[in-house]
Amino acid sequence: MTQLPDPLSRRDRQKQTREALIFAARAVFSVEGYHAATLERIAREAGFSKGAVYSNFAAKSDLFLATLDKNMELADADFQNPFDRQSGPASTGQDAVAREGAPQEAAQGFALATLEFIAAAARDDELAPELHRRLAALLARYEQIVAGAGVEGEHLTASQVGMLLAALDQGAGLLLLSGNVTPGPQTFTEGMRRLLDPARAVAESAEQS
Repeated sequence: MTQLPDPLSRRDRQKQTREALIFAARAVFSVEGYHAATLERIAREAGFSKGAVYSNFAAKSDLFLATLDKNMELADADFQNPFDRQSGPASTGQDAVAREGAPQEAAQGFALATLEFIAAAARDDELAPELHRRLAALLARYEQIVAGAGVEGEHLTASQVGMLLAALDQGAGLLLLSGNVTPGPQTFTEGMRRLLDPARAVAESAEQS
């Protein structure tokens, strides 16, 4: 007789529901943007009622923050020492969606939705601190790259260099969104290398030329 699997616990079912809602929200936000997306549409996309959304998230902003966190988690592999490999800007999300097999339009659509959310959250007394926490976590990732590189003789702190790396990466993402213009992987990687360790970057560039 075939043994049936143990039934899911209430906590496991809730976790599955939450993950399904986040997955559906990513798709809906990417297509409709932050403001136009509705919880009804997201719930329907996930196969649940609107009540299921409110059982897991207090508001659309909470669901967007959870979706933003998921995207950051998926993009974790893109935050690497630029001397280790050549890559495009992590801020575009293009490498992350490519690994998932999703269309590139999904990355661009969610990035546009994120700009909408940032503009709204920055003016909201409750959401602004949540936004700031995620920005701090983002900057910490770049700072970890700097600390791991072990550059000697740099008068700037790891935090300062990390912020410069973030500015280049995030700026490249904005260029793509605003005018479909972005530095190619080779140019972008060279820029990140020069910010991280100028002497090494110039020496390695000379060796390759």
